[in-house]
Amino acid sequence: MAWLKAKAVLDDPRTQSGEVLLAADTVCTVDNVVFGQPRNRDHARYMLCAMRGRVHDVWTGMCVLPVGRARCMGAAVARVHVGDLADADIEGYLDTDQWGGKAGGYNLSDRIDAGWPVHCEGEPEAVMGLSMNLLEQLMQEAVA
Repeated sequence: MAWLKAKAVLDDPRTQSGEVLLAADTVCTVDNVVFGQPRNRDHARYMLCAMRGRVHDVWTGMCVLPVGRARCMGAAVARVHVGDLADADIEGYLDTDQWGGKAGGYNLSDRIDAGWPVHCEGEPEAVMGLSMNLLEQLMQEAVA
């Protein structure tokens, strides 16, 4: 998905030579099922309920594309432990509509700040959609 996002910008006639494009896309995997962004409130509820009391992986794919040069791509993964969430906590969160546009229906830092029993094993930025470690690696490859 990150490559397709970058390619869409590359194909835009307004894109200038010398620019460096960066695109990213994040998904969660639970039992080898990919969770992207929820389609609606019920879908968000389904995702959150599937993740509670369990561990899931969060993958962020990234593409760095210097215009006129080869693309550099990679993915970062982190494991997220979600403790037992009460139905009322999930419903209260769903009422906020903050689940929209978020892979798996949640934002890690927001849920930690809200006191949810959530723990990240790995780079939290990878869960939030832009791995700084991977970005540094891809930028080095792009200018080499």
